[in-house]
Amino acid sequence: MLKGIRIIDFSNYLPGPYATLRLAELGAEVIKVEPPNGDPARHLGVKKEGTGIIYLANNRQKKSITLNLKEEAGRDIALQLIQAADVVLESFRPGVMKKLSLDYESVIKHKEDIVYCSLTGYGDNGHFSKLGSHDLNYMGVSGVLAQLKDGSGKPIHPSIQIADYMGGFAVTERILAGLVSKSLTGKGSYHCISIAEVLTSIMGNHLLIEKETGDLTGISLLNGKIISYAIYETKDSRYVTLAAGELKFWKNFCQAVGKDEWIAAHFSTAEENNPVYEQMKKLFKSRNLVEWIEFGQNVDCCLTPILEANELLEFSLFKEKSTVYTSNQGLLQVKMHGDIQVKQATPPPVSDEHKEVVLKGLLGAGEEQIGI
Repeated sequence: MLKGIRIIDFSNYLPGPYATLRLAELGAEVIKVEPPNGDPARHLGVKKEGTGIIYLANNRQKKSITLNLKEEAGRDIALQLIQAADVVLESFRPGVMKKLSLDYESVIKHKEDIVYCSLTGYGDNGHFSKLGSHDLNYMGVSGVLAQLKDGSGKPIHPSIQIADYMGGFAVTERILAGLVSKSLTGKGSYHCISIAEVLTSIMGNHLLIEKETGDLTGISLLNGKIISYAIYETKDSRYVTLAAGELKFWKNFCQAVGKDEWIAAHFSTAEENNPVYEQMKKLFKSRNLVEWIEFGQNVDCCLTPILEANELLEFSLFKEKSTVYTSNQGLLQVKMHGDIQVKQATPPPVSDEHKEVVLKGLLGAGEEQIGI
């Protein structure tokens, strides 16, 4: 769908690369511009054959070129790349691209119809815009982290970067909107994404509910307070999710376990003083996870397992669609768009792998320029 669209991606780490990966799998050509030492994600955390897993997970189907943007020659090439592109994505702190003369106002003097997106923590103005932050900070200030608490009310440290991924989704949304606008008007556009504000945008229900009721935990039917929409432990100390919010699903569940008398307790509370809840906990602990998986696939009652990461590859939902797959390079990868059949993606590029291809093929550069 995006064949013919060229994106110059100056972003590093997770949110920006995740966004351009999603666009690359839609057909866009993504040229990843890295600093001389490469995207820092290459050197971060757990590594496979010397390359960071975070990098390997988010950069397939892209081209790589390294440029020293602190030098005039590097900036000149970057500008030439932008002039031959449709989209620019950058994730530096506000003001950095301006110092390099690669900000939107500078770029449109050379490429008027560029769709330019800046991915930031807190936007490009105000006191917070000057502060460094990461996923956990955005989770905290948005109010989202306060929704993830243990039984004692202590916030749980998430083991997945929800804010970063949400920020990536917002980038793809805005870039695609910019491309649509360009197709209609012929004009480019500038977009500044604040990850903290993107995450806060999912708190609308919570804010209105708190205003009306004083309850800080959102939609009461969906936050674990009723027996038909809750998490239950199994016999083998695993967990399942039951989300039978609609009466038809709840009836299916109750009838399948031979407990018609539970139907009237559909919206009763998940508390110890509720006898039906206590009976349900005992019921779930009477069967192991595999048995409940089979039950949920045979009874239409919104019952699914809580899977661990190492179980996704073989789980039938994903296996039959090859959602999680092993690449030709032996890397476990996850498709960005489950309904789109894509050819085997090119592997995450080696740093600077495509300099000659990009400079000679795209810009018609000579040998001296390629050797910079």
